[in-house]
Formats: sequence, C-alpha cells, structure tokens
Amino acid sequence: MQIVDGLLERLLTTRDHMLEQGGTERRETTAPPREGSGAVKGYIPTPAETVDLMADRLFRSKPPSKHSSILDPGCATGAFIAGIIRWCEDHKLAIPRIVGMDSDLRHLKEARAKFEQYPSVEIRHADFLSTRLPEFDYVIGNPPYVPITSLDEKEKARYRSSFATARGRFDLYLLFFEQALNCLLPGGRLAFITPEKFLYVETAEPLRVLLAEKRVEEILLLDENTFGDLATYPTVTVLSNTARNGKTSIKLRSGQKVAVHLAADGRSWMPTLHGDHREIGGPALEDICVRISCGVATGADSVFVHETKSLPVHLCRFAHPTISGRELGPQNPELISARSMLIPYSLDGELLVERELGALKPYLSESNRLLKLQNRTCVQRKPWYAFHETPPLADILRPKILCKDITALPMFWIDRSAALVPRHS
Repeated sequence: MQIVDGLLERLLTTRDHMLEQGGTERRETTAPPREGSGAVKGYIPTPAETVDLMADRLFRSKPPSKHSSILDPGCATGAFIAGIIRWCEDHKLAIPRIVGMDSDLRHLKEARAKFEQYPSVEIRHADFLSTRLPEFDYVIGNPPYVPITSLDEKEKARYRSSFATARGRFDLYLLFFEQALNCLLPGGRLAFITPEKFLYVETAEPLRVLLAEKRVEEILLLDENTFGDLATYPTVTVLSNTARNGKTSIKLRSGQKVAVHLAADGRSWMPTLHGDHREIGGPALEDICVRISCGVATGADSVFVHETKSLPVHLCRFAHPTISGRELGPQNPELISARSMLIPYSLDGELLVERELGALKPYLSESNRLLKLQNRTCVQRKPWYAFHETPPLADILRPKILCKDITALPMFWIDRSAALVPRHS
C-alpha cells in the first residue's frame, strides 16, 4: 500500500497523459456533435445562451462596424449568425458582413432561407479546411469534433501535409483552430467552443504553441451540462490576433476566476489553470510504472465483450474478465466484473493465427459480427479479427490501479487480482 499511496498524487498530475492515450476514442460518445458537419453523426445545435455569451465576449472590447467581416467556418443552420445579429440589434449597431460556411448540404438550405432578408449575410457551401479564404476581422463558431479514427487514410495524409496541428491522434477541431488563426486579420478576434482537451493532451501541443503566440484573453470552462444530457467538458477560448501580452483570464467550472501566464512551449496548460505552479520532483510516473494506458481498444466491443453468465463454454479459454470506466464507482467497490473480453491473442501479446482460433473463429465469423469487424479502420493494416490496438497482456494482467479517464472527482481502485482487462475508458 505504500507504493500505491505514493502513486495517487502523481496519478492526478498525469491525467492529461492518460486522456491523450484514449481520448479520441471516447470523444465520439461524450463530446457534443457540433451543429452541422456531415462528418459528425447527429445534429445538436449550440444553445442560444452559449452563443450569446460567445458573441458578447467576441465583441466586448472591439464592437463590429457595418464594414467588419465575420466568419463562422461551420455555420450549419446559423446559430452563431443569428447570435451576431441579435447582439448587433441589442446594441443598435448595423449588421456587419457575415460569411457562414459548411460542407453539409442538409443544413445550408435552411440557413439561406433564415437569413435571406439580411443582404450582408452570405452562406457558402465549402469545406473550411480545404478552401483558400480572405482574412476576416472576426471568427466565431463551434468546430466539428471528428477523431482521427473517423478519417480515411487519404484524409489523414492530406491533413498531415497541410496542418502543423495534424499530429499524433489529432481531431479536426484542432485543425479548425489553426485554419481560423490563418484567416484572422491583424488585430482580429476569435471565439471558439471546443472540448477542453486541447488544454492538456500531448496531441494538441502544436496548437498550444500556435495559440500562445497570440493574445489569449479568456478561457472559460463551461458547465459540463451545457449541451443538455450529453456529458461534455466544453471550453470557450477568446483571443486576439496580436502579440502575446499579459495574463489570460480563466473561469473554472467551480466559478473561480484566476489570471495566469500560459506556457509558450506547448506543455499542458491545465496545472497552471488550476493554480498548480509546483515543479514536481522525483521520478516521473513512467519511471516507476510498467504501463500507463486508457485500457484495451478492441474497436468493436459489441463483438469482443460478452456477458460472462451467458458466455458459451467453448469460448471460455479466450475470455478474460473486463471492466469499463462506467462500472467503476462506490456501487462496485470490489471491482466485480459481469462481462468478459474475448481476446484472440496469446499471453505474450502475439495475435493468434486463424488456425489457432478454434471455436472463436466461427463465433467471430457470424455475418453481423464479421461485418462490424471488417468495417473498422484498423483492418486496413491488420487481420480482420485483430484488435484496434495490440493488448500487451503480460503487462495488463498484473496488480494495477484503475481510474476513469474523465470524472469530476478523481478516484482510484486497486485490482489486486491482476485478472481484470480494463476497457478503453
């Protein structure tokens, strides 16, 4: 227990690392689909009160004139355009020139009809990330949250060759940030609502470097219920396209307000936002742990994870008890597992050849299961029955500390049995 107790504080300081390992997989279910974007399933508009908050922050120190130009790079049906018009009408100002762009035709017809009475509003059908644009006085919006796992290989290659922020397991909202910065006139202003993860994950290090070159005025960590029943961690960033200067105003979800100097070298901003300026001495967590991970990513849990009580006997030799983040909590202090993961790998982490699958092969080859397996992006480079990520079972099947990847209050559980295989959460 002395070793475990000594690790807990260090685990708190490495939340960003663990999220980096698994965040893009998680985002598809817990980040709000932005309004529009054909790449994101579902249509969840940005709440009007959030739009009004962002418009107010965008124009607070520099109100627009009728000659100003404003871009919403993912306008969908026009929530932000409507918010800009409301703000101008409330402040008795002329409506500036507003350009709304979106690649999803489903919403553009509605947007064009909604704003046809405003001659200064233009709705364009275009892909923001592949369109050459003039510079604007203002950019505002809710970029699409599309993880790298939802992109094909050509898209990944194209983005990696065009954007400094397309590194590691990137997400399209990072690229929208970079493209928006390129579209700002000197002295121009930007307000985006995005997931909070760009503040700390390793993938977003290039974006933090780019942002730190500008005057980041405010970072607002909004209530996690901003998008209703969707459990999200939305963050509003307001900046001006001027040289880095002074402190950034931070509003935490607790309501606390602080002013901080953000690191310019790309390292995580989260400790600074929460007032932790300590230099932690001693070994790093990676120096004293065998493995730090968000768990095993199969790419098809609906196929590989089965209720233990109804598991066919002939599949038991492939089964390991498994647990997910949502099963961790005070309701399950003993880490009772009700499900098993069917693992087509040997204990040394080697993928079994097909002839070694035995009874597992016909089970996985059942038509519906096979279709799900073949639709995964990983099968472009791996056998059809492989996991999205190779599970190092020799490291996983050891006593370990478990925690959720995102939670309001950090809590930890000890798997003394060494038998549990944590899932990708």
